[in-house]
Amino acid sequence: MAQNEQKTIIKAAAGDRLAFRELVLEHSHAMFRLAWRLTSDEAAAEDIVQEAFIKAWRKIGDFRMDSSFKSWLHRITVNTAMDYMRKHLRRKQFETEEPEWETTQQAAALPDTGTQIDISEQTKAAMMDLTESERTALLLKHYEGHSIQEIAHIMEITTGACKQNIFRAVKKMRIALRPLVTV
Repeated sequence: MAQNEQKTIIKAAAGDRLAFRELVLEHSHAMFRLAWRLTSDEAAAEDIVQEAFIKAWRKIGDFRMDSSFKSWLHRITVNTAMDYMRKHLRRKQFETEEPEWETTQQAAALPDTGTQIDISEQTKAAMMDLTESERTALLLKHYEGHSIQEIAHIMEITTGACKQNIFRAVKKMRIALRPLVTV
C-alpha cells in the first residue's frame, strides 16, 4: 500500500471527510466496474457502489493496514452486490409469469444461422446463469486480476473453495459459449 494512501486512510478513519472523498475518487471506478460485472445492470451497480461506500465510511476504523485497501473495498462491494442480487432476484422470481426453465432455454437458444450472433450478450447471459459465488470468483480472477488468495479473502472462503468456484464457472461458461465458438 502506498504511503500516501495509508495517510489518507488514517485521516479518514479519524473522521476526515475530505480524506475519505479522496479514497472514493481513487476507487469508485474500479468498484463500479466490479458491481456492474456482477449484476450487468448499470443502475444496480451505482446503488451497490453507493451502499458499499457508506458501509466503508462506517467501518473504515476497522480497516487493518496489513491488507490491501482495494481488496477490503472489493470485499465490501462483493458482499453488498450479493445482498442486492439475493434481494432483487427473489423479488423477480415472484414477479415473473413464465417458469424459470423457459427463460433459461430462450437465453441459451442460438439465433438463426442468418442472424449475427451478439457474443457480448450471450456472454452476459451465461455469466448471469452462474451462481453468485462462481460469478464473483470468476470476475475477481479474470477481470480484476486478483490472486486465488486475495479472492478467498474477499469472498471469505477457503482457497480450495475459491478454486472450485472458478473451475465450475469456467466449465459452465465453456459449455454455454461452445455453440458460439463452433459456428
